[in-house]
Amino acid sequence: MRFEHILVRFGEISTKGKNRSKFVERLRRNIKEVLKDFPAIRFQSNRDRIYIQLNGEPHQEISKRLTGIFGIHSFSLAAKCESDVEEIKKTALEAINSVYQPGDTFKISARRADKTFAVPSDEMNGILGGHILSNTEELTVNVRKPDHEIKVEVRTEGTYIMFQDTFGPGGLPAGISGKAMLMLSGGLDSPVAAYMTMKKGVELEAVHFFSPPYTSERAKQKVIDLVEQLSNYGGKMKLHIVPFTAIQEQIQQQVPENYTMTSTRRMMLRITDQLRIKNGGLAIVTGESLGQVASQTLESLFAINDVTATPVIRPLVSFDKPEIIKIAKEIGTHDISIRPYEDCCTIFTPAAPKTRPKLDKANRYESFVDFDSLTQEAVDHTVTIDFTDKKDAADKSLDSLL
Repeated sequence: MRFEHILVRFGEISTKGKNRSKFVERLRRNIKEVLKDFPAIRFQSNRDRIYIQLNGEPHQEISKRLTGIFGIHSFSLAAKCESDVEEIKKTALEAINSVYQPGDTFKISARRADKTFAVPSDEMNGILGGHILSNTEELTVNVRKPDHEIKVEVRTEGTYIMFQDTFGPGGLPAGISGKAMLMLSGGLDSPVAAYMTMKKGVELEAVHFFSPPYTSERAKQKVIDLVEQLSNYGGKMKLHIVPFTAIQEQIQQQVPENYTMTSTRRMMLRITDQLRIKNGGLAIVTGESLGQVASQTLESLFAINDVTATPVIRPLVSFDKPEIIKIAKEIGTHDISIRPYEDCCTIFTPAAPKTRPKLDKANRYESFVDFDSLTQEAVDHTVTIDFTDKKDAADKSLDSLL
């Protein structure tokens, strides 16, 4: 059977009352962005559904992409026919004939969204079920646990025949909740934090700290690949690459060794906050998990956080490492993150970093260096890659960095 439509259902969007149309429109824009290389498809939407008219485009690849778009609760391949009982019977029979095997069971779930349609939902279930039983062999009804559930929605513009529900990631459409800056290393945690934050509708711009010659071009490419993978969920993303070598060298020279980790994180947060102001963000997102490393104890977080009053979102704060790894594998960032290239968080790592740093000591050690000028210089020389056009944009921007 040839499917001509995909019907997209909403999750949390359905609870948004008077603001629902705004959320639906944002989801529709995000879907169009992710599917923009399928030029023949067309979209329709109302307060309950988004309908994708395939016009011959491959439903397999389109379905695969829809599974990663936030705001989608589920979707189904659908055939559309006129809201006429005989046409609906014919289309439903074609649908079940295309999938069932002898010995299978089925169930009809009819829904009459168009109340002007003369046949009630329960009666439609009986009509369609009887028609299918009369025209198939070795197929029986099971209303509790069927092998195939045929969903029928009678709407004003026509009737949709659907089966094979596929679930999306849920959440809210990316970008509906405002913009934040993501502190993105090359490790496992921060990409997962990005995914969890985007799921609540936050648009992200990533900030990565680059310290040549201590970190390599391959380490930078790893981060670019991570952002490209994450942009599959958000539709668009920017990556700001901050030159960090001079600041790290100053920290190594002027700050006691056991406080270098604390000062490094404080400078990163200061720079990220300046980039947030410059780019209109409202918060900062990190991949910190409480107690995971020395810079992620409560005492460390208190000392690091002192450099900004901006909200810092830490979606992984209570996650164990195995939980983070599991999600990283599911969202496709794991294999990129484990590439064995160093980043600026791992170089210059002291043998015994302070796990309970004192704020007054951190301030005093940093007072002997003009970090204001150094951080401003780093912001001024930051290079930005716009992933709105994804790979092409990344290639062009990489050329400018070389």
